[in-house]
Amino acid sequence: MIVGAGFAGYRAARTLSRMSRNKADVTLLNPTDYFLYVPLLPQVAAAILEPRRVAVSLSGTLPDVRLVLGEADAVDMDARTVHYTDPEGVGGTLDYDRLVLAVGSVNKLLPIPGVAEHAHGFRGLPEALYLRDHVTRQVELAAAAADRDSCAARCTFVVVGAGYTGTEVAAHGKTYTDSQVRRHPLRQGMRPRWMLLDIAERVLPELDERLSRTADRVLRERGVDVRVGTSVKEATHDGVLLTDGEFVPARTLVWCVGVRPDPLVESTGHPLERGRLVVDPYLQVPGRPEVFAAGDAAAVPDANKPGAFTPMTAQHAWRQGKTAAINVAASLGACERRPYRHRDLGFVVDLGGTQAAANPLGIPLSGLAAGAVTRGYHLAAMPGNRVRVAADWLLNAVLPRQAVQLGLVRSWSVPLESASPELARVAGGPEQPRAGAQVEAGAQVGAGTGPEATDAPGTGSRESGAPEGKGATEIIEHTEKAQAAGAEPARNQPGGEPARNQPGGEPAKNQPGGEPAKNQPGPEPAESRPGPEPAGKQPGPGHHEQHPAPGPVKRDDIPAEGDS
Repeated sequence: MIVGAGFAGYRAARTLSRMSRNKADVTLLNPTDYFLYVPLLPQVAAAILEPRRVAVSLSGTLPDVRLVLGEADAVDMDARTVHYTDPEGVGGTLDYDRLVLAVGSVNKLLPIPGVAEHAHGFRGLPEALYLRDHVTRQVELAAAAADRDSCAARCTFVVVGAGYTGTEVAAHGKTYTDSQVRRHPLRQGMRPRWMLLDIAERVLPELDERLSRTADRVLRERGVDVRVGTSVKEATHDGVLLTDGEFVPARTLVWCVGVRPDPLVESTGHPLERGRLVVDPYLQVPGRPEVFAAGDAAAVPDANKPGAFTPMTAQHAWRQGKTAAINVAASLGACERRPYRHRDLGFVVDLGGTQAAANPLGIPLSGLAAGAVTRGYHLAAMPGNRVRVAADWLLNAVLPRQAVQLGLVRSWSVPLESASPELARVAGGPEQPRAGAQVEAGAQVGAGTGPEATDAPGTGSRESGAPEGKGATEIIEHTEKAQAAGAEPARNQPGGEPARNQPGGEPAKNQPGGEPAKNQPGPEPAESRPGPEPAGKQPGPGHHEQHPAPGPVKRDDIPAEGDS
């Protein structure tokens, strides 16, 4: 049985199914029915790719694997069982002979006032859809704003974390909002402003300095306000207070700081290394020869750096999944087991358009050449949907982007502290079975600090009715504040009262601010009530505590020959 269908879990399932040739039952437990190719999520948020392009069907590409939809919440290694909760809240138990834990990682929160309430992560498809709708809506509201200050706040987008994810989100986001105002200029003659913050001394601090300089140059030429050595001290509904004392009015805060291993591994009771389950070079859990672990949740010894562990990147997760599958087969006598070894072959960072930074085989590239290598890498690395992705890229090159709000995901559906960013909370749905994100006490606020795995999240279009004597914008902001404080979202009550139905197991308590009310025709905005809360989940980057100059995730790595 394999728990998790991220880079490690998917590769393990695919390899085992091919090696077993129907002689073994392979079960895959995952909350969704797709493998998410996280490196292309920024393109989903920027309306370049449709969301299904980065979602590879598990049943369609793993025909000999039994798929069980659900989220594991406990592992009993003595009884050799895994307990899970399915999408409808019904619990179940699965038995196993061999177990591969590939549960990935979750969002990491830092003890910064207001972040959990006003920021959103970027780890799952719902978060990417939410961000796309939210950014689109803010630009549209800015165009209709009555005053210049309101317009400026809605057109300011703050991204915390200059690692792979944050850098790509800022780069693609800037091109997306520029395309919006190019066709429909703001009345005040203003331009969208994107800020990228990181406490490190440079963008992409863990990469070669030449790649860092390339990314920094492209971002600044595009108009992104890059602030290194700076992060968020406090987040509010009206903006963010930076560590240098400046207050930036904004309605959008994207949290790309990092992640931590999924807390499920803590329930195993086995030794952990910075939250990761310790395994031997063969990816086996000491004392449990039938249990293997791979990906972000496993602390795998680095053969190239004695005493160190491999970073939490998609490159390692993808290859560890294959090694785990081979060693599972070896434990059944099908082949010889092998230790995990890997050498980095390079990195790629997509900066939008024809711009990218790459160093395949250690050769630094920029501009058109880097862009071609980056897109070629992604097509080769994707286990499916290649033609559809290429078709979207071609259409985007010749046609304008579709800047519309779909309203499929609400703010309360994708809280930053969600234990499962791959799942949007739904009205009347079961509460999440376990906590995910953890506040790192004493950690310093950073940005791209902490590695980000390439398993590397929004929508929420809403209309609001303005009661007599109040402007629509004022009602929107009052409702947002109420939601951010923990009030229940309004639900279209026909009688003029605020809604009493609560959509979802828990109302969202982390609202990034600046979003219109949820179809509230009643005469009064929702009452504000203080109501914090935290928790989170992510399958790729998430990692160690943030220090003054940590590094991002080594994410978009060039795959080794034969691994594509």
